[in-house]
Order: sequence, then C-alpha cells, then structure tokens
Amino acid sequence: MIIKALKKILLILFLLFPVLISLSQVRNNPEPEKPLTRILFIFDASTSMIERWEGRQKFDKARELMFELLDSLESIQHQQKLEIALRVYGHQSPVPPPDCLDSKLEVAFGESTIGMIKDKLKIIEPRGTTPIAYSLGQSEADFPPCNDCRNIIILITDGIEMCQGDPCEVSLALQKKGIALKPYIVGVDIDLKYIELLDCMGNYFNAADENEFRQAINTIVAQVTNLTAVKVNLLDTYGKPVETNVSMSFHDNLSGDIRYTYEHTMDASGRPDTIYLDILSVYDLKVHSVPPVYKDSIRLEEGKLNIIEVPAPQGTLIINVKGKNEADSEIKCIIRKSGLPQTLYILNADKKQKLITGLYDLEILTMPRIYVDAVKIGQSETKVIDIPEPGEVIINFRSPAYGTLLHEHGDILTNLYDFTPEKTHYKFRLQPGYYRIVYREDRHYRSINTGEAKFRVHSGDFIIENL
Repeated sequence: MIIKALKKILLILFLLFPVLISLSQVRNNPEPEKPLTRILFIFDASTSMIERWEGRQKFDKARELMFELLDSLESIQHQQKLEIALRVYGHQSPVPPPDCLDSKLEVAFGESTIGMIKDKLKIIEPRGTTPIAYSLGQSEADFPPCNDCRNIIILITDGIEMCQGDPCEVSLALQKKGIALKPYIVGVDIDLKYIELLDCMGNYFNAADENEFRQAINTIVAQVTNLTAVKVNLLDTYGKPVETNVSMSFHDNLSGDIRYTYEHTMDASGRPDTIYLDILSVYDLKVHSVPPVYKDSIRLEEGKLNIIEVPAPQGTLIINVKGKNEADSEIKCIIRKSGLPQTLYILNADKKQKLITGLYDLEILTMPRIYVDAVKIGQSETKVIDIPEPGEVIINFRSPAYGTLLHEHGDILTNLYDFTPEKTHYKFRLQPGYYRIVYREDRHYRSINTGEAKFRVHSGDFIIENL
C-alpha cells in the first residue's frame, strides 16, 4: 500500500512539475518599474442617484464604496507612481431644464489628492442631468501632457446618456488618440436593457448590489496596479520556440502608440524570458526581424502566464568579399523579397544577417553592381554569397576634364562614374572585368578632342591610369 501511495505522489509531482517551473519563472522575474498611472474618476451626481439602492440613497452608497476604493489606492500609492483626479457631472445645475454642459473637473491630478477628493464628494449633492459623452470629451484636457503615462478613466454611473451625445464614439476617439486606455464603467443598479449602451464604452462592470460593486472595484484595482506575465515564443519552421535575439515592440491596437519595447531573450534554462505587460491594452506585436513579422489584436488574461506564439523561422545570409581589404567590408547589399521592388534591408558585406526563411533578390553595390536573384534562406542555414576580390584602380588626369568611367560587357557599356573638372585624382575598387574611360579635357571645346583609355581589372590588381 505504501509503495502504491508513493507512486501516486510521484505521478502527481511529475504532472505538476511544468506548472511549478512556470510559476517559479514568473516569481523569479521581477516586474519592471511601472510608468506613472493617472486615474480619472468620473462620478455621476445626476438626479437619478437620489433613488434608493441597498437601503440607502444611491449617491450616498456609491460615495461610501468610492471611499473604500480610494483607501485601497492610498494604501498602495507608496509602492507605485499613482495620481488621482475627480470629475463630476450633474451636480451644478438643477433640472429642469437639463444643463448638458454640467460637468466639472473638481480635483486635478497631483501626488496627494485622495483627501481632497473625499472632501469634495462629501459636499456634492445630485441635482442635474447625465452628460456622459460631454464629460468623456472634456476629460481629454484633464490629463496634462505626459510622454510615459498610463491614463485611465473610471466612470461610476447609474444611468445612460441623457444629452444626445454618443459616449461610445467619444470613448473610442480618446483611445485612438492615445489620450486614455479603454475606460472602466461601473454601472450602479442599471436596468439590464441599457447595459449595451454602456458596455460599448469600455470595460463594463454591472453592480446590481454592494457585493458586485466591491468585486468590480477589486478587479479594476488589480488590473490598474498590476502587470501581467507574458512569454513570446518565436517559432522556427518546426514550431519550436528557438528563435531569439531580436527586438519586439508592443503597440496599442487602437491608437498605434508604442507601449513596450523588448529585446527577445532566452533565460538561463534556454526558454523565452518572461516579460510584463499592462493588461489594459489590446496589443499589436511587431517582431523586428528582416522582414518584420506581426501578430495583431492580442488580448491578455489576468493572473496567468500568457503565451504569445509568432512564427519567425530564420536563416543567415553573408556577403563574402574575397580578399583581405578592410574597405570591402563597407560594400553594401540591398535585400529585397524575391520579385518585389521594396528594399527590406541594407547589409554590409562580411556581416552575418538573419532573415526570415524564403527567397530574396540581392543587389550588391560593388562597381559594377552584382545582382543575385532568388537566394533561398533556409531554417538555421547559413547562405554565403561569394563575390570576387576587387582590384584597386587609380586614375590621374593631367589637367581638369569631363568624362565617364564605363564598364564594358561585350557591346554593352554601363556608366559607373562621371568625372568633373573639380578633381584630377580618383581612386576606385572595381570588380574583375573590362573598362574604358571616355573623356575630354576642360580646356578643349570640341568633341574631336575626346580621349579614350581601356584597361582590364583582375582580382587583387593595383592599376594606375595616367591620362
């Protein structure tokens, strides 16, 4: 019996081992320092908040629960860079008539505003209408300019738009501009038939009672204050996560703003390293391989290790110039996808460059240029393109001249360089082949005074042409 029990325990440990390893990796990779988080509360003080909810006036109960939320945020402010502001609508102008501009930033962003927000809410009374769209639109100016801030809106309301605005359209515009991340909306005892009108604004939580309100707030606080663990698996041709050492950027799906940049890395165990992302965004991922690869509309789950898999199979290309002259390492190679005109990358000779597997056309900027089409890059393979060692050619004009250096291939002449009277001394590194110089000295004014010189270059030659 004891042996059977031990076998069961060993089997359970064996099955749990990958999970335990994954959790230990998350714990052993500390979260990066978070940017400044700015939370703007938009609080409903319209007349509907006078109605009863959970045995008390909605406004009084929502305010009490809001104070609990503020206390929770205050307790973590010393751990995080956090600023809080308050905008209220429906509290300045009694109805009728409805005042659709009744919205005010009551407490602006700052380092210690929680006490001010509590004091302000204690003296506010519900009395007006519900201009949600206008309040969201005005919130754009509530966030001072900041290059590295997480701007979050939390709307607490018991009703829908009453001023003919479109809150969903305004919310989407804020997100597209990068003003704020997807807002949170806490609906206080909302009629179910109106939920769709609020859900389109952002992350909607329906608080039918006090417990659901607290649950919604706890979820929001967790999402606002915590980052989520993520691994990016760059897959090879065989679906294995072995590709690495490439930059990645995470962009907000709506605004296109860059949220994070990382260099993809393998950890000490040879697995993709854990990174941490904000759960509030839907992301578009760009892997800056050559050419880049993309994965769009990535939604992360809270409280788990999120795995993002991106096919990125790669091989290596080298342009190898024979010979030992250091100047030849500066020869450039234009890389294009086979059959397409767009330049993907410009590579220096003798530098190893990873490319996504496939066919490429190469234009090597020697004199004359070398074209190599349909070069196949295979998974984990190194493709070496050898080009001949050039020769060094020095051209001296006795007096200033106009002219052209031509490459000769049969009866085809190709212009490589135009000479002008400003210089009389030139130095080139030319590929093996036949060349001619056609020129006329600047002091002569007739075509009959044209001169011509022909020469041949072999690899490693050193040639001086005095004209």
